[in-house]
Amino acid sequence: MTDSAPGADIILWGGTIWRGLGLPKATALAVGGGSIVAVGTDDEVLPLAGPHTRRVDLAGRLAIPALNEAHMHLLPYGLGLAEVNLRAEEVTTLDELLRRIRAAAETAPKGAWVIGRGYDHGALDVGRHPTAEELDRVAPDNPVFIRRTCGHMGVANSAAMARAGVGHNTPDPEGGVIERREGRLTGLFQERAMRLVLDVVPPPSEARMVEAIEAAGRELAALGFASATDMNVGMTAGMAEIAAYERAKAEGRLSQRMWQVLAGNPEGIAETAWAAGLRPNAGDERLRWGAVKVFADGSAGGLTAAFFDPYLEQAGGGRGVFCFPDETMHLLLGRYHRQGWQLDIHAIGDAAIEQVLTAMETADTPEHQLAGRRHRIEHCGFVTKDQRRRMLARGILPVPQPVFMYEFGDLYVRNLGLPRAEAAYPMRTWLAEGHNPSASSDCPVSTVDPFVNLYAMLTRRTNRGTVLGADETLTLAEALHCYTWCGAFSQFAETRRGRLSPGLDADIAVLSEDLFALEPEALIERVRGISCDLTLCGGVVTHDRHGALAARH
Repeated sequence: MTDSAPGADIILWGGTIWRGLGLPKATALAVGGGSIVAVGTDDEVLPLAGPHTRRVDLAGRLAIPALNEAHMHLLPYGLGLAEVNLRAEEVTTLDELLRRIRAAAETAPKGAWVIGRGYDHGALDVGRHPTAEELDRVAPDNPVFIRRTCGHMGVANSAAMARAGVGHNTPDPEGGVIERREGRLTGLFQERAMRLVLDVVPPPSEARMVEAIEAAGRELAALGFASATDMNVGMTAGMAEIAAYERAKAEGRLSQRMWQVLAGNPEGIAETAWAAGLRPNAGDERLRWGAVKVFADGSAGGLTAAFFDPYLEQAGGGRGVFCFPDETMHLLLGRYHRQGWQLDIHAIGDAAIEQVLTAMETADTPEHQLAGRRHRIEHCGFVTKDQRRRMLARGILPVPQPVFMYEFGDLYVRNLGLPRAEAAYPMRTWLAEGHNPSASSDCPVSTVDPFVNLYAMLTRRTNRGTVLGADETLTLAEALHCYTWCGAFSQFAETRRGRLSPGLDADIAVLSEDLFALEPEALIERVRGISCDLTLCGGVVTHDRHGALAARH
């Protein structure tokens, strides 16, 4: 019999209620006062309806805990909706990339910036980055900067470099590279060198940022998300981003529960925010300031993730880029740890993971212990067995992006070789060892579509059909667990959301069909085509594809 309480505002019935990994399924669920008040059979839950209860007939569909996007960049994603889309799904040739930049420049005022995002040089027909000269030809009167999909490098045209004051004698900044060939600038800026250009791009207004936050939140709600993150707050518009988020919340335009991560590199805002009085866990369940981020390296696709063993010679060789020397990393992580922030530190290659892990271990003192802090290594893509052991011993969490295997897996093979690519992002190993890996997308680096990410966890197939590390596949229940409860755990919210049980927040997503009713092969073929029909965040409708709850009782 169901554990229940009176006062149902909404009842979902007539389908499958997946409550969480290891919990029994149900067919009906009641929501009241923003929380789940009952879960059970239709016969048990439907009698809780009153005269004003809104009923949703699931008609065989699947309800799950709302998804948690544990690692993305919500404001940049929202702003990027108005930038030039160069993602590899649509742009596979250099000519198409340049055509899109030309079209944007032709409609922009003379001298206005043209910003593009999402190209993958490995997916372009020329197999290389565009050059400044090529961008000059299609946008002679506008500064242009386009970011690679990983966000760790980009190409500027001559006008953009002139605005930034970058010439052929400009030295590489610490942790960054300004590419030159035969002494000439190519326009490619890697890692921290990008700040030279980005710092002269006019920041968006507060009103524009609030619009972007609202738009991004709605996009996520339409995909079944009720919780998300902004993983590097302050790197677009400085402290103004904090004000934009607070305004979005005050105006009721924040549809996601946000776990906010301050930019902690020296060029970030963590120190300024601390001086201004912002403290760990400030805020509420809608907007929580919880962590600080520092970059240790770059991306494996862009050859800037830091590894012990070099990249393959055919890919260009080298061991990647460290953003900081060891002493600086120890200084930064020790400071933010002592201040009480959760550490959410970007590290992809095994050498960068080692640097970060050692810095965290060094910060572990009797006065400031790591135990219970749930520090995170973001991405943690190419991790060794010993590193996993040490992470587990101190409760340091991996926050991976399984979708990277789908979008970039073949590039990993080309850059690192098959054995290393197959061992990347080991979801099953992490689960089996007890690491609680929270699946995420790093959007706008990769698609935020959760059903592509689920496909990657179920199959380990790339977008070209290559299977990499088949022994690391997950079941549907395990994959959903990583996308729901594990994300909540990484944000200290597992006692309030991530499962569907009485007393927990009514954060719920209704999918277009019952994935658990599909045979394995049918599930694999159809999961990428699933949609979200209804999303609730604290019992409030944030997405209703078919109008099931549209102002009716």
